[in-house]
Amino acid sequence: MKIVGIAERTVPIASPLRNARVDFSEITASVVAVATDQFRDGRRVVGYAFNSFGRYGCGGPLRERFIPRLLRASPHELNDPATGIVEPGHAVDLLLKREKAGAHAERSMAVGTLELALWDIVGKMRGLPLYRVLAERFAPPGTEAPHAVRCYAGGGFYRERDDLARLGDEVRGHLDAGYTEVKIKAGGLPMTDELRRIESVLALVKSGSRLALDASCAFERQEALAFARAITPYGLRWLEEPCDPGDFETYRAVSEAYPGIVAGGENLFSREEADNFLRYGRFGGRIVLQPDPPLAYGIRELHHIVEVALAHGVARENVVPHGGNMMSLHATAGLGLGSAESYPGLFGPFGGFSREVRVHDGFATLPEAPGIGFEEQPALYGIFRELSASLGT
Repeated sequence: MKIVGIAERTVPIASPLRNARVDFSEITASVVAVATDQFRDGRRVVGYAFNSFGRYGCGGPLRERFIPRLLRASPHELNDPATGIVEPGHAVDLLLKREKAGAHAERSMAVGTLELALWDIVGKMRGLPLYRVLAERFAPPGTEAPHAVRCYAGGGFYRERDDLARLGDEVRGHLDAGYTEVKIKAGGLPMTDELRRIESVLALVKSGSRLALDASCAFERQEALAFARAITPYGLRWLEEPCDPGDFETYRAVSEAYPGIVAGGENLFSREEADNFLRYGRFGGRIVLQPDPPLAYGIRELHHIVEVALAHGVARENVVPHGGNMMSLHATAGLGLGSAESYPGLFGPFGGFSREVRVHDGFATLPEAPGIGFEEQPALYGIFRELSASLGT
């Protein structure tokens, strides 16, 4: 197999949403298409991916370093000798060959996005949905790929005019669609208003264990502790990112003061960062870890992050990939993790799952389309198809 062309593009998402810290009016995503010299069912095999949500596109590193390196690589360097199919791990090793240690973020996103596109190719070449390929490679011994995974709906963003009635309509829509657990944004309003929002959603979901809060890194230490104390009586599913992701001391202080579960990890981009987070946060197992595969070097690095988490006593079911897209859904199922996130109706064509996926009683069914299955998301596939057309495919 040979890679014959790679295209990338920065696509505006331009969402009116905001969390407690930033708005998404200027947010972008990088999309990539990796074309091969192989054909299946009369169509060229092309791998697609994008760099998830919440951070801007990473077109600079893609164009300047990583796409040229991947195009220069020979099939001998990239392919699995046993199958002749590209091996994503080999590609990552090659992409990082001239990179210094550390300094993740934009680099990890560029590499992770390309790595996911290569996994899409592997699934298509084998005629299997990606989660089945990943289960063969990474799932615990003796386990089989599931047919569905636990899934919660993320949302509850702030809008220009925050309206409890609108929030209630959103949550009721998720419950009617088959979700049983939801997550809403927190930390962006005065405490009284925040508690009113929480209580309005609790009245709908009926149990604190079905509601998680995402503070989006909003608080300094004393604010975080005060907020944790205020929400303690609700018995919530978790409190996510109460402070800066690198402020391990505040994470530790919140975890010691808050009897519930703390969550974080979407803004940690390597196994070393996850190790430090878990080591110095001292969570005692009361942590939900949320790595995002295309933001953190891809599936192989996610596997290493899971290994680090298990070594720190984190239960496998408490690793819950961030992202709310098909890439994270496959990663959750393929690595045997606890739950998937979903963003139904948010972030334009990039949010939500493919038309093959159904949600019922808090579980999402898994697709059967080969690879990641972006072809079953018509609006998103239109973006990818236009991109691959620029390669002459």
